[in-house]
Amino acid sequence: MFRSMRRSEKELPKDQVIAMLNTATNGVLAISGDDGYPYAVPMSFAYVDGKLYFHSTTGTSHKLDGIANNPKVSFCVVTQDNILPAEFNTHFKSAIAFGTARVLTDEQEIMNGIMAIAQKYSAAHMEKGKEYAQKAKDAFCVVEITIDHLTGKIGK
Repeated sequence: MFRSMRRSEKELPKDQVIAMLNTATNGVLAISGDDGYPYAVPMSFAYVDGKLYFHSTTGTSHKLDGIANNPKVSFCVVTQDNILPAEFNTHFKSAIAFGTARVLTDEQEIMNGIMAIAQKYSAAHMEKGKEYAQKAKDAFCVVEITIDHLTGKIGK
């Protein structure tokens, strides 16, 4: 179903790819957008046990409309990008996840997702994060991406 990496010698082991997802501070979500145009948007996220989580506003949004129309998405992170002008080359590390997105509706799942994001970005402020999430939970939604295929690549 998913293509194998053409330059297999550049493929990273799964544990290194997961480490990239755990340390990257942002990634780019790609969905099917309006009128057949792809839509890619940078965002903060958290990775937990084969799933990615991000939050969005409630109601209508480009992201949520795209996911409702086609839940198959991809998500990309780049954790290294060193350009070597004299060598016409780049040393990079990147990961791409393909998966199925769904807007969470169960309150416990929503809180788990938002707390995973809070843990990643604000670990020293978890109590305050819990209070904030409880107060603001009606103003946002949480989307979970179940990863179907995950690859990482390094350019040396």
